[in-house]
Amino acid sequence: MAPTTPISVSSKVKLNNGLFIPQIQLGVYLTSGKDTENAVRYSLNAGYLAIDSAECYANERECGIAISAWLESKDNTEGLQRKDLWFTSKVRHNTSYEATRRSIKAGLEKSGMGYMDLYLLHSPHGGKAKRLECWKAVEDAIADGEVLTGGVSNYGVKHLQELLDSNPKIKPAINQIEVHPFNTQTAITIFCQQHDIAVEAYCPLAQAMRFDHPKIVGLSKKYSCTPAQLFIRWSLQHGYITLPRSIKQERIVNNVDVASFEVSAKDMEAMDDLDEHLVCDWDPTGVE
Repeated sequence: MAPTTPISVSSKVKLNNGLFIPQIQLGVYLTSGKDTENAVRYSLNAGYLAIDSAECYANERECGIAISAWLESKDNTEGLQRKDLWFTSKVRHNTSYEATRRSIKAGLEKSGMGYMDLYLLHSPHGGKAKRLECWKAVEDAIADGEVLTGGVSNYGVKHLQELLDSNPKIKPAINQIEVHPFNTQTAITIFCQQHDIAVEAYCPLAQAMRFDHPKIVGLSKKYSCTPAQLFIRWSLQHGYITLPRSIKQERIVNNVDVASFEVSAKDMEAMDDLDEHLVCDWDPTGVE
């Protein structure tokens, strides 16, 4: 477990390329149109500094519209600029070098962000040759200033080792995987920690599927927090970057209200022991 440090919505994690990434981000999976724009606006008003999108979410444009509008609005009371925020997107499929470069350029055009702070290969599908070819596209996008940080998503240990063994010009800084107390992905997270690859936890709330679990109910009462806050605090205390998703303003605000309590080492271990490999969406970490 990572050493406990003061945690807030503005907390950041240092990546292996020296950049600092916000530790709490808004996920916008399965959101669209005005729901996406509103969720982004609610999150920025609540102090979030990062938005996690993807080509296959089909909302890069809405994210960019909302971010740009907020930066120019009176709600931006601290005068933040584009450089103060973090925007992530991901390529839909590992099909080719050229297709990945096109996806990056299209995402930039749609979002209007100027550059991607983080760009990910969304999954290991496609096979070894395609994975390495598409990673080369991410490296070249970084060299051309289109992307600041490169990473992968849903990569298992095999896929990560394969990429590292290829002696890439740029080492992946992130592996974004489903991680929560009921799916701890221990083998993958340990490998990432050993190789200085930060873990981004998507579905950190397990889509509320275990909020009524007796252990979660008991610990939520003990720490006077919601189950969502407990899950997020668990993720943060493990040192993960966490990506809670919601379109409801109250939940977006409450999800980052986690600075007033700290889960004890004993209770963290008890939550770790809840692992049942609960997959909330998909798990391609074992594909060839």
